[in-house]
Amino acid sequence: QVQLVESGGGLVQAGGSLRLSCVASGDSFKTYAMAWFRQVPGKEEREFVASISWKGGSTMYADSVKGRFTSSRDNAKNTVYLQMNSLKPEDTAVYYCAATLRVIVATPRGYEYDYWGQGTQVTVSS
Repeated sequence: QVQLVESGGGLVQAGGSLRLSCVASGDSFKTYAMAWFRQVPGKEEREFVASISWKGGSTMYADSVKGRFTSSRDNAKNTVYLQMNSLKPEDTAVYYCAATLRVIVATPRGYEYDYWGQGTQVTVSS
């Protein structure tokens, strides 16, 4: 069983920055591909944001965040990060960390992820 705990969300003005962290339990963290998804209140679907391969050598981003968000990981700390710069009001959402034991490359497909965190709220004011 893998547990994921996100932190770092909050309220920020448009143009500002936040860094989200996700700490994973378990000894096999370095073998998980990880990702960030977000969900806007009132919408059922979680939107892919970013993904990072098990060694951190490859990343993938949604078009809406390319050039503004950066995903990284520190396997020694069992932690994955999402650095969010130039935030926009439309980035407001609950952000979820996800892990997959089945895929080691970065993947945007939500159904490939086995474990999810509880989410952290990001609110960007205009």
